[in-house]
Amino acid sequence: MKKNIAVIFGGQSTEHEVSCKSACTVISLIDRSLWNIIPIGITKDGRWLNTEKLEAIKDGSWVDSEISAEISPDAGKQCVIITEPDGEVTDVHLDVVWPVLHGKLGEDGTIQGLLEMARIPYVGCGVLASAVSMDKFFTKIIVDRLGIRQAKFVGIHDYELQDMGQVIAEVERELSYPVFIKPSNAGSSCGVSKAVNAAQLASGLRLAASVDSKILVEEFIRGHEVECAVFGSGSETRASGVGEILAAAEFYDYDAKYNNPDSQTVVDPELPEGAAEKIREDACRIFNAVDGYGLSRVDFFVTDSGEVIFNEINTMPGFTSISMYPMLWEAAGVPKKELVQKLIENGMKRYQ
Repeated sequence: MKKNIAVIFGGQSTEHEVSCKSACTVISLIDRSLWNIIPIGITKDGRWLNTEKLEAIKDGSWVDSEISAEISPDAGKQCVIITEPDGEVTDVHLDVVWPVLHGKLGEDGTIQGLLEMARIPYVGCGVLASAVSMDKFFTKIIVDRLGIRQAKFVGIHDYELQDMGQVIAEVERELSYPVFIKPSNAGSSCGVSKAVNAAQLASGLRLAASVDSKILVEEFIRGHEVECAVFGSGSETRASGVGEILAAAEFYDYDAKYNNPDSQTVVDPELPEGAAEKIREDACRIFNAVDGYGLSRVDFFVTDSGEVIFNEINTMPGFTSISMYPMLWEAAGVPKKELVQKLIENGMKRYQ
């Protein structure tokens, strides 16, 4: 007998469109002989809608659906409440949920908290891991305790920008130009910029503050931008091989990732001796340190001298046609369809 899986996509974050693309890939790879798929889209203004057509997700017309679909927080029901335009209401039991959501209100522990309340098994990291990994500042605090090398940084709150001169002076005391400015709690490099002087730093801080209330200013690391895929949990955590990012732009920002066809990803790149194994080891340590579960992509820099430097961890990495996470596992001998099934099975074990 088939089980029911809800795939939640869209969301209210700046990564809404990427989430829709990831969901299309995930839905197309789910084995329909095993699963009844219930797509649930969250619009940019927060409405929850049901659509049955994959094409509607691809072309964006799903936002015009008149069928609402809301996860019930009632742990005794474990269901999605489907309401038709005529007012007919149906409770559909859910065996598992895959929240294919990137960024705020999706990858940050919020929807994971709802699913925990409802006691519905779900794919991916839990509340704690999602929240601290989404917030780059708190990720850095955890990684510092591991003794793993990462970029030096200065943390800033948006209200401090009222005295921009003091903020710039603090950054310049701690770091040398060039520096990168990042919103602490955002994904896909939204709001990220590079500064080589005080004027650019001020502009970058304002940009980052438009995305999040906490900001990181980091030292510039010259090196290969690489990524490692992680699967499992605890003693069963496993890491894939390593992939390298060849950004078409000066740095791998949102546009370079998803809109610039000249950006490339290379699986199993040439790296200094021992770097790939160090990346795999550190990726697993960081994943377990944040209490990771299911999947994550862990990003690093590798300098020409072979030094491995942690960058960030993403608890619901992209699943688009150009995304590194599924590519890395496919290169490791796990086809995408098999990977999707393994992730669903892993999610089903959450409360066992």
